[in-house]
Amino acid sequence: MFLTRIGYGIIYFLDLIYEIIKSTVDVVFNKIMRRDINPVVIDVETVLKRPVSQTILANSISLTPGTLSVDLDSENQIIKVAAISPRSKEDIIPFEKYIKKMLE
Repeated sequence: MFLTRIGYGIIYFLDLIYEIIKSTVDVVFNKIMRRDINPVVIDVETVLKRPVSQTILANSISLTPGTLSVDLDSENQIIKVAAISPRSKEDIIPFEKYIKKMLE
């Protein structure tokens, strides 16, 4: 059980690094191509129940270029996210499943 959680922690870390690199390339490409930036603030519902898991997810969102966690409502399991362009929930929090298996 403990080794499984460590394994998911490693997978989470690698996926976070991948998403940071992918988002960086996307933001730079949008800047170079001079695409219009259409900032949005959306509410993202999460399945994570523990406040520490929700905080790690919110911080992971803020680490990814182009997104920023604005507010965390732990009781209703909602994270308010500001993004430079409209995105789906899966694009904003692709590492939620790893955090869930690692900490919940």
